[in-house]
Amino acid sequence: MRGLAPFWIDPRHPDCLFPPVSLALDEPDGLLAIGGDLSPRRLLSAYRHGIFPWYNENQPILWWSPNPRTVLFPDQLHVSRSLRKTLRRGAFRVTADQAFTAVVEACSGPRRGEQGTWITPEMKRAYARMFELGHAHSVECWEGESLVGGLYGIGIGGVFFGESMFSRRTDASKVAFVHLVRQLQAWGYGLIDCQVYSAHLASLGATTLSREDFIAQLDRWCPTPGQAAPWRLGLPAEARPAGDDEA
Repeated sequence: MRGLAPFWIDPRHPDCLFPPVSLALDEPDGLLAIGGDLSPRRLLSAYRHGIFPWYNENQPILWWSPNPRTVLFPDQLHVSRSLRKTLRRGAFRVTADQAFTAVVEACSGPRRGEQGTWITPEMKRAYARMFELGHAHSVECWEGESLVGGLYGIGIGGVFFGESMFSRRTDASKVAFVHLVRQLQAWGYGLIDCQVYSAHLASLGATTLSREDFIAQLDRWCPTPGQAAPWRLGLPAEARPAGDDEA
């Protein structure tokens, strides 16, 4: 059990190394380090080692590796009967990498029962740069010409690191997520990192792994940091992978 203080990362230091995630604090759960920057090199190193930034605008950059970790294995996607009906109805048009900035902006909006946002202007600029470099991606749900749902995250090797999602219509974010998972499965991705537990994600088949098991999955599915994951547009509409049940 570790309960001392998080590590300090000097943003002026040329390397982008992080302390071992086993040294993350128990309280608050997973806080590992403070400081550094949001350069593409540092972000790729962080994700590859099971670490992500999460902080408010009035805070320094905070780096986390919670235990346990919420993940979804693509072949364990759960689509409820009601969600399946929404998919069959074709209520939304789904695209990928067509409105990344708009998705991030929508995700940064206020949530019910919350004040402020952790998607700061600094975070928006950092992930826009990651998108330009081919590391960050978005999935969008459209109703006519209106963006009504979506998600974004980082792809490294065979892992998609989900960052945030939003919905302005019932099931819109779930539809985006289902299309994403089906596409990732078709491409042979092995894991989706959901970071922290929510009932919303659990309803789609997410589960938890110990930090140690999560890092083992990253060692299996991620290449060397800095290598952009292959990503092509064109999401499957009707494919039904194993594990897609009716309950």
